[in-house]
Amino acid sequence: MNILISDYKETLKRDLGYEIELLQKELPGCQVNTYVYRDDSRDEFLKILSETDGLLTAFIHLGPDALNAAAGRLKCVSFNSTGYNFIDLEQASAHNVLVCHIKEYCTQEVAEHTMALLLALARDLKHYDRDTDGRNLWSYTTASDLIRLEGSTLSIFGFGKIGHAVAKRAQAFGMRILVVDPYLPAEAAEKAGVTMTDKETALREADFVSNHMAQTKENHLYFDEAAFRAMERHPAFINVSRGEAVDEAALAKALDEKWIRSAGLDVLVSESPDLVHHPLNHRENVILTPHAAFYSKTSIRELQRLSVMNLVYCLRGEKEKAFRCIN
Repeated sequence: MNILISDYKETLKRDLGYEIELLQKELPGCQVNTYVYRDDSRDEFLKILSETDGLLTAFIHLGPDALNAAAGRLKCVSFNSTGYNFIDLEQASAHNVLVCHIKEYCTQEVAEHTMALLLALARDLKHYDRDTDGRNLWSYTTASDLIRLEGSTLSIFGFGKIGHAVAKRAQAFGMRILVVDPYLPAEAAEKAGVTMTDKETALREADFVSNHMAQTKENHLYFDEAAFRAMERHPAFINVSRGEAVDEAALAKALDEKWIRSAGLDVLVSESPDLVHHPLNHRENVILTPHAAFYSKTSIRELQRLSVMNLVYCLRGEKEKAFRCIN
């Protein structure tokens, strides 16, 4: 049995030895291969995939070309992430490929990272750091339009476990919380002390906007030019979910036109962005972090264990033990 662990270079910098050891313990005799994926190495990747029984990945796009190449051999794809929008589920099902993901492993880290970005944007910390560290300037008056968190409004899009955790932390600062989530029961919102509303109201009344939606076809480019234009209070915009939810050209325009005052982004559309030329980089009012919101020593080990065991269960014919088989 051949197992492949493959992803972009940065993603594979974790301790793969732990995953390999666990796979070989749970699937005696299996061969575990690793492959550093590049967009220009697609053909080589597809050849390796055609000889693979189980794939462990997070960010490689698995469209019809990949699933056709692996047809008849690949039995399971285990995503070591909460998102699974990189695979064509219809094609996976047609080829009898099980698709799994993980969920509860980094809620605390992502919520804390969200609040770190929110606080840094609210207090204009990047600007002050550049003043003191880069310009040797000691003056609080160089920043403007700072607002008090208490009494301000945070609009949260997507109110799953992470959205709940962010709301709880923001409420401790005295913030009013608006929530947009079509799947949220009214009683759950009431219990959490938040106000359910529609997209238009949430955008119009927000001082801060934070995206926590799971990425689906329905919310692809959800935050487009019309959405940014509708943000009447010129909020800070935060995205720690998926880059595909945001029209990056529209976001750059929103910053240029001052429809929003700042942005904190842990994700971009590309998982290997050209940071030298990226329109959202090199801005004093934008904080970029390299898809790091999930990251801690504890969360990484949980991510590895859960995603490996999902793959193990499916390859053993025990898919009911996996966290969730999506198809």
